[in-house]
Amino acid sequence: MRLNGAIDQAMHFAQYAALRSLFGISHTFGVDQNMRTAAALGSAYYRFGARHRRRANGHIERSFPGLSPQDIESIAHRSVRSLFQMFMVESVAIPRLLTPSSWPSYVGTSGVQAPLKLLMEDRPLLLVTGHCGNWELLGFVLALLNFRMSALARPLDNPWLDRWIRSVREARGLRIITKWGATTEVQRLIENGGRVGFIADQNAGDDGLFVPFFGRLASSYKSIGLLAMRHETPIIAGCARRINDQFRYELECQDIIRPEEWRDQPDPLFYITARFNRAIEMMVRRAPEQYLWVHRRWKSRPPYEHHGRPMPDRLKAKLRELPWMTDEEMDRLSRPLEPLNPPR
Repeated sequence: MRLNGAIDQAMHFAQYAALRSLFGISHTFGVDQNMRTAAALGSAYYRFGARHRRRANGHIERSFPGLSPQDIESIAHRSVRSLFQMFMVESVAIPRLLTPSSWPSYVGTSGVQAPLKLLMEDRPLLLVTGHCGNWELLGFVLALLNFRMSALARPLDNPWLDRWIRSVREARGLRIITKWGATTEVQRLIENGGRVGFIADQNAGDDGLFVPFFGRLASSYKSIGLLAMRHETPIIAGCARRINDQFRYELECQDIIRPEEWRDQPDPLFYITARFNRAIEMMVRRAPEQYLWVHRRWKSRPPYEHHGRPMPDRLKAKLRELPWMTDEEMDRLSRPLEPLNPPR
């Protein structure tokens, strides 16, 4: 056991040292050149990574019925390029290039005036985004503007990498809360007027709350809605969209969900969870090439699907009560989820 532990530690350190060296070499070049290099590596990975390519193409085909095979392929390819740009370049360049004086040269805020007003009220807030655009940038910029911000993040398995990435994320004042045992800490922050950010499009497993996302039910965590209801806290849904495949971004607010809007709903938790998932879907539709389509968003399925049964009438009634629900959307949601298509 001790030998295995020593081997794991050595491998973790080797991975960390190799990545630090790679990033050190790459960042002797300009950020725009690095963005192009990362995009090229992403293209190579897309070409040879059959499993992820197949998953991304299948998710896009399901999400955008009627889209041509060429367009599906293009979006999937560009989404993998975007992922490589984010983790190879942006994650390290953000704390280096975005400073209190330089950030306006890289980040536009014309679309977030309403949420900025809420943030200036010094009240507790929940902020949600998805795996779209650059989700690392949002909390960093808000902390840079002197708004007290905390964000939930899963700790990395490699402790060396985890400490490094955490120090990068917290370079300008953003506080990172690991997911393990975070509930008590998040509640304390909200009670003390804090702002907490979530990546809210993660699969919550079989026990999650199943709400619509791109015409299919997707499992979502209940904690965001429960926190909002318990503390009467508004939810801001937004993203940081990359502009023209460069190190330039526009902050966008898709929706603000206020307590008075869910109080009279038949099922407030279902309404809140469905509404912020709808907001994330709208963000993705605006720039689908910047979404993490390899993410297994629809992995978990509702219990009735596991048993081969049709959608229960009670769930149909809840869905029809959503103000934005249409007959076409209900028809899509009522169909059982079919396996992903084989590679083309």
